[in-house]
Amino acid sequence: MPEYHFNSGPEDSEQPDFNLPYSLLKKRIILISLLLVVLAAAGYFIYLVRGLPDLTELENVNPAQASRIYSADGKVIHELFTYSRIWVTYDQVPDYIIEAALATEDRDFYDHWGINLKRVPRAALVNLASFGFRQGFSTITMQVARNLYAKKIGFERSITRKIREILTALQIERRYSKQEIMEMYMNISWFGLGAYGIQSAAMRYFNKDVGELTPEEGALLIGLLKGPAVYSPLKHPERALMRRDVVLHNMVVCNFLNRSEYDSLKQLPIVTDEWMNRSAAAPYFTEYVRLQLNSLQDSLGVNVYEDGLNVYTTLDSRCQASIDSAIRKVMPELQKRQTQNLLSWKKKNHIPDSVFAEKSRVQIAFVALDHRNGHILAMVGGRDFDETKYNRAVQARRQPGSTFKPFVYAAAIDNGYTPADKLLNQPVVLNNPDGTRWTPENYDKTLGGPTTLREGLRRSLNLIASRLILEIGPEVVADYAKRLGISSQLQPYPSLAMGSSDVILLDLVSAFGVFANEGIRVEPLSILRIEDRYGNVIWEHPNLRKEALNRATAYIITNMLQDAINNGTGASARWKFGFTVPAAGKTGTTNDYADTWFVGFTPRVTAGVWVGFDDHTLKLGRTGTGAETALPFWAEFMNLIYKDLQIPEEPFQQPPEIITLNICEESGKIATNFCPNVIKNEVFKLKNHPAEMCDIHGGLRKGGQYNKIY
Repeated sequence: MPEYHFNSGPEDSEQPDFNLPYSLLKKRIILISLLLVVLAAAGYFIYLVRGLPDLTELENVNPAQASRIYSADGKVIHELFTYSRIWVTYDQVPDYIIEAALATEDRDFYDHWGINLKRVPRAALVNLASFGFRQGFSTITMQVARNLYAKKIGFERSITRKIREILTALQIERRYSKQEIMEMYMNISWFGLGAYGIQSAAMRYFNKDVGELTPEEGALLIGLLKGPAVYSPLKHPERALMRRDVVLHNMVVCNFLNRSEYDSLKQLPIVTDEWMNRSAAAPYFTEYVRLQLNSLQDSLGVNVYEDGLNVYTTLDSRCQASIDSAIRKVMPELQKRQTQNLLSWKKKNHIPDSVFAEKSRVQIAFVALDHRNGHILAMVGGRDFDETKYNRAVQARRQPGSTFKPFVYAAAIDNGYTPADKLLNQPVVLNNPDGTRWTPENYDKTLGGPTTLREGLRRSLNLIASRLILEIGPEVVADYAKRLGISSQLQPYPSLAMGSSDVILLDLVSAFGVFANEGIRVEPLSILRIEDRYGNVIWEHPNLRKEALNRATAYIITNMLQDAINNGTGASARWKFGFTVPAAGKTGTTNDYADTWFVGFTPRVTAGVWVGFDDHTLKLGRTGTGAETALPFWAEFMNLIYKDLQIPEEPFQQPPEIITLNICEESGKIATNFCPNVIKNEVFKLKNHPAEMCDIHGGLRKGGQYNKIY
């Protein structure tokens, strides 16, 4: 049989040769395996590198910092934060705290370059023996790397995270000095209670700045770094004490403390003043500030919760303390009375005890201003901020009752009326534009004859106010109220004279401040300026001042309101509460006793109080007038601030456009020596004061002139 021989083509030559020698095949397998290992290592290296912070991040350490809100007298009253962190420099941290950290966390910190090779073998053996991560070898630099770049490096306990930590630590050591690394460590470490950094921890646990910490307090905080929850002095005081003493002992081992100092310090108990659990100063005010900061942050290009801003406010912590003290003193008795008053309502409507306790809770809003510059000195928006964040001082719109009357009188005085002008104290029917009719009456149901405007305001006579608004026009009154600072919608009805349109307490207080400030309106403000974390001013409140009322008119209204507090509806401030400082003010009570008010001012301070229930259907009762419920808070507050702040007593300054005359009550002209009833020291504008002597009661002539009494 013939043999056929075929020539091999190209495809035949590329077929694998399975007859290669074993040694050559083995070499090829090894090369392929090595190549795979190299590729895997390269891939892992790329994975590691992608998880590391870049050079820009390393060179520009910018961790989130808390923003601090300061009172006008320099106290920190609140912090805003995602992470509570207040940055302090290395020099601001006491040496014994640095030493406690070195002795406990990294004794070779100044001798290594990011990783302590002496600790690696021991940690590796322990972890291998336990098949876990029971012992670490982290240096302070590695902890800085982990805390600064946790999102990049990773959170899981793994070899990968540890390698990334080491690589990042090496880079940090290349770029920063040991002192800079220690400063970062002190400012970014987690101490529990929402506190990142030693300064925030000092405030949280001891209500102190870091520089005020004692050695044993510093040791306690450093001890927390091992486990803030485990060694919390609030939840586990025994563990915290033991851990603190371990830190102190470590300081002895490292010769940072001697034995006698250690023996003395470890005898001291742990005494914390935990900031987070204490009642925040002025919570309604700080929330009011926070909302304003939220509205500003976009235009300023900042994050108020992470950029470490310093916010300087107008609040005076002493004034705030005085308001809080006045409420604590007056409210219990008022609450007791009102609870008793509502018992019949509870029984009639079968109200459960729990619902009754909530419904019958008397609420309060209180604002104090320096009317000269518009600074909000103190603010309370309710009984309990933790119970409700609703700020009744700036959010609640309630009927002001008779506290609105000064705007009616201001409109009249500014348009030619005088305090000595008279109106009939008799019933009047008010026809509102919506077709409704209202027949007001005086609170005490009394009637009378011609009554001066001064007397009408002093006694808060509704009939006089009703006739006055009819003469000058509700639209005019509404315009004046808005010029003085009332921002809410006012219905220009005759009933406006008795405060039928809702207002906001802050507006009302600010508007009264115009009278005290000689007609100048200053927009109420709470934030003076905002600084970035480096102290650069990035925002300042503009100076918003304008003349809202003629100076002479403002003084006349002030003078008339002085009468109201000296001899009128607000007189209990004098005879009952002993407030003797020159002052002016006005009570307010709605006709259904749902809202009661008192707003008053001195030459230095304007303050206002609202008292009522959140449920508008509940009433304070017939005895629940502004004089009975709201004025006591105001009087107590004013007594406190004038005593504690040592504010000088001073009179209201009479402007040169005002003249003081004695007026015959019957004729309304300048009184003679023979006028039987004289209105003494009445104030008038120079341009419209009485010019003629009384021609009803005869007087002696001297040189052809009547005797004048000025």
